[in-house]
Amino acid sequence: MIIVITPETPFQKETEIINQLFNEGLDLLHIRKPMFNREKMKSFLDGIDDEFHSQLVLHGFYDMRKEYPVSRFHFREADRLEERHKVFAGENIISTSVHDIEVFNALRKEWEYALISPFFPSISKKGYGEQSTVLEDIKCRNNQEVKLIALGGINENNISEVFENGADGAALLGGIWECNEPVNSFKKSRKKILSS
Repeated sequence: MIIVITPETPFQKETEIINQLFNEGLDLLHIRKPMFNREKMKSFLDGIDDEFHSQLVLHGFYDMRKEYPVSRFHFREADRLEERHKVFAGENIISTSVHDIEVFNALRKEWEYALISPFFPSISKKGYGEQSTVLEDIKCRNNQEVKLIALGGINENNISEVFENGADGAALLGGIWECNEPVNSFKKSRKKILSS
């Protein structure tokens, strides 16, 4: 599984690129736009082809599910600890974020998957993840109920390593949006996985 996470700030022709990514085989898109108000979010969702709405994962704006066929919601670690996800569990697909394997191992099966980071030094946040031990730590994984999705510093050059080390999927952020040709970068990453 390959997930792409949107950049926090708007990207030129972003929804056009997103539609191309889906046409190239993108599994899920996490929409993380903390600076957006409701109208901007609505406009953003309207720019994504209707056929892909079921593959969108919202970080916030969960009430948009009343207007759009979206049933996937992501909850930050802080929101999970405050149990804000409880009202959405069951009839929706929920995911969360963790930063160490012990927390991942303790997740219950109500979670479809968890993003674990930083896997490699971050591409978009310079200096972040340079001392990370997540890649080594996932060898201690004992939770098979929840899918483990690697995040942080992943691009076409190292995505194979993610799967070789036992992750169920990879989430791309800087590996897509920090390069000149986001769609080509995605295609190269996907090709690496399909050929391995």
